[in-house]
Amino acid sequence: MRKDEILQTEKSIALLKHTFATKLSEALNLFPISSPMLVNEGTGINDDLNGVEKAVSFPVKALSSNAVIVHSLAKWKRIRLQELELPLYEGILTDMRAIRADEEYSPIHSIYVDQWDWELRIAPHNRCLSYLKMIVRHIYQAIRDTEAVASQTLHIEPVLPSTLSFIQAEQLLQLYPTLSPKEREQAIVKAHGAVFILGIGHPLSDGQPHDGRASDYDDWSTPTEEGYHGLNGDLLVWHPVLEQAIELSSMGIRVDQETLKQQLEITQTTNRTKLLYHQLVLNDQLPLSIGGGIGQSHLCMFLLRKKHIGEVQVSLWPEAVRAQATSQQIHLL
Repeated sequence: MRKDEILQTEKSIALLKHTFATKLSEALNLFPISSPMLVNEGTGINDDLNGVEKAVSFPVKALSSNAVIVHSLAKWKRIRLQELELPLYEGILTDMRAIRADEEYSPIHSIYVDQWDWELRIAPHNRCLSYLKMIVRHIYQAIRDTEAVASQTLHIEPVLPSTLSFIQAEQLLQLYPTLSPKEREQAIVKAHGAVFILGIGHPLSDGQPHDGRASDYDDWSTPTEEGYHGLNGDLLVWHPVLEQAIELSSMGIRVDQETLKQQLEITQTTNRTKLLYHQLVLNDQLPLSIGGGIGQSHLCMFLLRKKHIGEVQVSLWPEAVRAQATSQQIHLL
């Protein structure tokens, strides 16, 4: 890739990131704040993702405990909401940088993660499916508005449908019973262009969740309409160049006292109740909230129609990955 091409890509990334962050903040009433790359180990504050990924941990001379590089700020943001004493329907937006050392390399995955992490304070009556869908639609509209800017300034043809489709994870299983969860995602997103899959984390009728979710931040166990479960989900869109689905956001209404207890029991992780974060939730010392992460590189990769995540972010790549990209005439940053 020539120098002028790299600079143009970087300018386009900066434009899209600024546009989306502005649109999202306006839509959800979010205030930009600073955030950590490190948290103390053993507090339960770091995001456990699927519950099996190991965080990068190292000793710090001045601390009695190890520090860990965050996976995301799913739980830290809720503590920050309380510390800032924000009123109802105001929230925070932060520019998160993380390392997920256990991540498998692929054209859409890297060990380096950059995302907008956001959290919004809500009332008890907002802990319902209709409120979740309303917030998701606001986020989707911000994505469409950013795609419109890409169309106007970068002359990239828009592809997102005007309406976002919603489907329960259990409905998706019933629709494609012979496919794996990832194959089901590909099929539904190819058919509709943009889909939000609801209820990720709760066991489905086949005994398995659609995908793993840690037990202590998203509420994936609350019963909803028609016997389904979960006040959370993933937003995926169809990438027209890669011809595959790509996840842009994972989000949800956060656990309260009762759902945290329930999910710890379902996942057989009740030993975590002694951790700092879990004690704060169980003692009703944190505000009720909704929040999530929106991948910056994934969004830019989609909007700029890039074939590899390494075209929109700088990361570490095995030589085999670099060689394969070169053979496909893909130039990694």
